[in-house]
Amino acid sequence: MASQVATPSSLHTAAASSTASLSSPSSASPSQLSPDDVELLAKLEEQNRLLETDSKSLRSVNGSRRNSGSSLVSSSSASSNLSQLEEDAWIMWGRIVNEWEDVQKKKEKQLKELVRKGIPHHFRAIVWQLLCDAQNLPIKEQYSELLKMTSPCEKLIRRDIARTYPEHEFFKEKDSLGQEVLFNVMKAYSLVDREVGYCQGSAFIVGLLLMQMPEEEAFCVFVKLMQDYRLRELFKPSMAELGLCMYQFECMIQEQLPELHVHFQVQSFHTSMYASSWFLTIFLTSFPLPVATRIFDIFMCEGFEIVFRVGMAILQMNQAELMQLDMEGMLQHFQRVIPHQLDSGPEKVIQAAYQVKYNAKKMKKLEKEYTTIKTKEMEEQVEIKRLRTENRLLKQRIDTLEKGNPRYTEEFILQLERELVQARLKEAESHCALKEMQDKILDMEKRNASLPDENNVVRLQEELIGVKLREAEALTGLKELRQQVRNLEEHWQRHLARTAGRWKDGPRKNAASELQDELMSVRLREAEAQAELRETRQRMLEMETQNQIHCNQLRRAEQEARNLQERLQVLTNQNKTQHAELQETKRKQAEIQCKNKEDVMAVRLREAENIAAMAELQQQISELEIQKEEGKVQGQLNNTDSSQYIRDLKDQIADLKHEIRCLRGQKGIPNQPNFDGIHIVNHYGGDNESYQSSDEDGVKLSPHLTDHQVGGRITLHPNLEDSESEGDEGDALRLTLPSNVSRKTTTV
Repeated sequence: MASQVATPSSLHTAAASSTASLSSPSSASPSQLSPDDVELLAKLEEQNRLLETDSKSLRSVNGSRRNSGSSLVSSSSASSNLSQLEEDAWIMWGRIVNEWEDVQKKKEKQLKELVRKGIPHHFRAIVWQLLCDAQNLPIKEQYSELLKMTSPCEKLIRRDIARTYPEHEFFKEKDSLGQEVLFNVMKAYSLVDREVGYCQGSAFIVGLLLMQMPEEEAFCVFVKLMQDYRLRELFKPSMAELGLCMYQFECMIQEQLPELHVHFQVQSFHTSMYASSWFLTIFLTSFPLPVATRIFDIFMCEGFEIVFRVGMAILQMNQAELMQLDMEGMLQHFQRVIPHQLDSGPEKVIQAAYQVKYNAKKMKKLEKEYTTIKTKEMEEQVEIKRLRTENRLLKQRIDTLEKGNPRYTEEFILQLERELVQARLKEAESHCALKEMQDKILDMEKRNASLPDENNVVRLQEELIGVKLREAEALTGLKELRQQVRNLEEHWQRHLARTAGRWKDGPRKNAASELQDELMSVRLREAEAQAELRETRQRMLEMETQNQIHCNQLRRAEQEARNLQERLQVLTNQNKTQHAELQETKRKQAEIQCKNKEDVMAVRLREAENIAAMAELQQQISELEIQKEEGKVQGQLNNTDSSQYIRDLKDQIADLKHEIRCLRGQKGIPNQPNFDGIHIVNHYGGDNESYQSSDEDGVKLSPHLTDHQVGGRITLHPNLEDSESEGDEGDALRLTLPSNVSRKTTTV
């Protein structure tokens, strides 16, 4: 692999040799830019423009990566082919690479300007590694071991390899060197970072790196990009960073291009529909490769800021056209029209990008807002999931109630009512706990309010310092007064010693003594005056201290009054808010109670409907059975003569009555029980069936009804009593006949 692409060390050596052979003696120190350096910068810009627009030179360079065994950059071959502008570019970037640390520390601004104007193609590999600090990563030594391992993402990587730069010479052929090294790098990273694994957009970034450097260096640079350039958060399965970028970019559009933002909203044209690939691939799938490479130069130096700037510049340049299109037209415009606008080169869009307003502090603020919104959405999703679970459980219970036995529904309703009571008790406990916590918070706020704030503490410290200074001045004055008193006492003692022998002295000495007495008196008066002055000053200092203390107390009282007023206003607002919340809670509680009552009534109505339906079905079954029996009887009676049938029945009843009388008249049977009734039931069963009759005492009778087979039910009520009390005339026989014979009771 080292023979196919150039290594950073070879580039560094080539740059150093070129610098040593081409640079002047004054180029050893880049501390200050001379006029020659300024001219060299201008030439460098022109050369970069030529390099970016010369597609033939790019194709020749890319072809040399695959077909030649030499390195991508060879100092000997380059020296023979480079023009004067290329030599100047080699000199400038050779200085920068050789003295990278000094340039990065002392000339960061100038380095950014150079990168914005473009890194020469031959220096991109080493400069990209220097920009992201990927030269000596320890993970580089593990690369060969990672290639021997198996990754769970290998199938996905193999599937997407052919989709990565399908028209580029280095990658378009199946199982080519480019596809193989791209697979190696993606597989190695999927093993290093198993949380991210493999994401399709990352292959385009790795492919661009492989166009500039060997696979080991490309792997190290890609690891640094994922770790330090926010790409790892962008390619995580949740893609939370991509959502943040979309939110920030949409806010920028709303602020700087409000009309276009409104048009996007009207057409339901979301930011992710056109801008997600910009952030995931750094424009590598949206713009021509030379333009995207120039933007990637700046991305390596400045990060995602250039993506926001270029995206806004593209929208500003195409605002008029986009305002005239619908959603499908805008999609086609982004996919087909905009890439061709950049065929002339990247200078125009990069220049427009740095005219876009970009505020890093505002982007941080938007990031906090997005985090807050997402947190609320997660809480709402959790609550929705909980409600859906409860709803599903309630539906299951309702289905159980509807499908279950009606005698169990009351139990389920009672269980639901008990659960409702428990839920209300828990809700009341939660409200009580919440109120206690609110009371504790108010108590703590009151305590904090009673404590002096920082301004009061500072003022009190100043007052204390002033009092201590005045106390020190008073102590100093007191010491001076004591010293003066001691001096006066010494003078007084000497004066007494002199005046003790004054009567012995002559007139001259007496005059001198008088003068000394006057001097002593003057000193005494001076000491008294100084003492009074000191005392007056001390009183004045005390009064000033008291005045300052009173002023501070008044100021603190006014501040406390203002704080109390503000607190009162806050409490009033809180009271109103809590009152409104209380009313809303009561309303919701009333709605819940009404809803629960309606649910209970609905369940009971469904139960009543089920019971009524069952009763109706049973009634229908009974009617159908009666109709069946009547049909059977009607079928039998159609074959007989009704009048003859009635006469036969009367004869049989008479025979039965006669037999009963005979049985009663038999002697030896004491106290024969009276017959309350004789029930004759005939069930039609065929031609040879006979009637079976029995009385309540279990006496088997063989009535003479076997000659006439009829269906239905015949009830005989003789109502026979003892012969002593009633005669035979009191006996009665009731016949219940089918509808086709007679629907009345016949008395015989």
